[in-house]
Amino acid sequence: MKIRKAVGAVVFQKNEYLLIHKVKNSNNNEDIIGHWDFPKGGVEELDKDLESAILRELKEETGSTNYRIINRFETKICFSFPKAHEYDRQETVMFYVEYLGNREELKPEDKEIDIVRFFDKDELMGVLCHEETHKFLNEVFNKI
Repeated sequence: MKIRKAVGAVVFQKNEYLLIHKVKNSNNNEDIIGHWDFPKGGVEELDKDLESAILRELKEETGSTNYRIINRFETKICFSFPKAHEYDRQETVMFYVEYLGNREELKPEDKEIDIVRFFDKDELMGVLCHEETHKFLNEVFNKI
């Protein structure tokens, strides 16, 4: 089984959580129906460790390096890819991260993303669309 290793972050500032609005497919750069998600992405060869991988992803997806990693969640977000994909499955290690900067400075550097925005905790389940992400949030909500 070929597994894609990925990292993601539940980013907070005060009592709100940062989501990105993804509008392009990362595999082929095709336009997709936009959806909200936590910042996430694949671990790359040049990443020293998972912590440096998530900080790189946050920089690409939000334009900022002004983050502080609080901890790593034990629960991962996992899903299977369709048969034609180069990988069979993805396992995403999730981090709890604080944003220390000014929200007006957040601008995605990645063409897959068009909006970076904070939401109340109560809004998250309503805007996140992936079933695996809902399952993850249900498991960790009482810890954040």
